[in-house]
Amino acid sequence: METHERKQRLSRQRKVILQELCKVTSHPTADEVYDMVRRVMPRISLGTVYRNLELLCSQGLAQKIGPAGAQKRFDGNAMPHPHLRCVVCSRVVDVDYPPDLPELPEEHSHGFEVSGCCLEFVGVCPDCRAARQ
Repeated sequence: METHERKQRLSRQRKVILQELCKVTSHPTADEVYDMVRRVMPRISLGTVYRNLELLCSQGLAQKIGPAGAQKRFDGNAMPHPHLRCVVCSRVVDVDYPPDLPELPEEHSHGFEVSGCCLEFVGVCPDCRAARQ
C-alpha cells in the first residue's frame, strides 16, 4: 500500500523546484535551490522550498546527499549512483562508476529491511588541493 506522501500530487511549486533541481549537476544546497526557484517564482518562501525538497526526496523523485551533521545537498537524479565529496569545500560530483550499487546479502543485514545504498567517496577536490600548495 502506498503512503500518503507517495499519493500527493506534484503541485506547481513542487514541479518548479524539481525542474530547477534537475537543470543542474552541482548538487545544490536547499538555500541554492531557493535562489534558483525564486527566479521563476519570486514569492516562494525558503520554508516551502525546504519542505518540498524533503517531500520530493521521500517520494524518490530526488536525492538528499551528505553526512550526518553536515549541510545537505540535493540531486535531481533520483537513480541510485555514487558521489564524490570534497572534505574541504563540500563540493559533490557524480561518479559514473560502478554502474550498479552493491546489494547487501541477507545474512549480513542484521535483520534490517534494506531499501537502498548510498555510496559516497570522500577526498579533496582539485581546486582545494591546488589552494593548499
